[in-house]
Amino acid sequence: MRFQAAESLAEQIAQYIGQQIITGALAPKQRVQELKVAAELNVSRGSVREALLLLERRHLVNIFARRGAVVADLTVSDAESLYDMYASLLATMAKLAARNWQDGELAPIEAHLRHLERLSSQPEINAEQLVEEGFGLMDLCIPIADNPFLTETLQNFRFAVSRMYFLATQGNPQEFRHSVSFFSGVIDAVRQRDSETIDKLVNAFAQHQKQLLTSFLETSESTGSRSAFSSRPVSSV
Repeated sequence: MRFQAAESLAEQIAQYIGQQIITGALAPKQRVQELKVAAELNVSRGSVREALLLLERRHLVNIFARRGAVVADLTVSDAESLYDMYASLLATMAKLAARNWQDGELAPIEAHLRHLERLSSQPEINAEQLVEEGFGLMDLCIPIADNPFLTETLQNFRFAVSRMYFLATQGNPQEFRHSVSFFSGVIDAVRQRDSETIDKLVNAFAQHQKQLLTSFLETSESTGSRSAFSSRPVSSV
């Protein structure tokens, strides 16, 4: 496999490793083998190290002297703290978009929402695609919010939040549809410039996700296992 694209090489490698962590192919506390990744992707070890530094900033790996990079563990406390922070950032972005949007700017967002609704209603749902398309909705809102510091912070949380979402939902089609319904409600509140409703919707969604993830993590800790999530299409019937 050889990478060549507009994005930096380190970013592409980070996305490759990050996706394995998000979907559970690389387990918590598992060491990321630099030489193996370099050989798989036909890249230098230095590029892999640069990618791992990006993933450390995104809360997916921890880097230790003489041990290298290890997949970050995810405890109940970590999950609650991360969701609380992300919910605050997400609500801030939506409220800024509600304040700033101009005529015509919401049309691409609403079109993307309809695309998400079609994806979530299919007989088989591709979980990875749906999650990525969900972040695509956020990407469309970010320019309207117009806050570069908020943008950078949200992007750094993206991988960690994806990981938590995969673990929390475990491929449940009903949860995917619940997420799309949440997106629809927030976009409607943005259109109405209704900051109070945005706060209520985001907080309720974050609490729901925290409950799902906490239940999964507590069960995993009691059984001593944390099964990898399958990214294959799942039936919605």
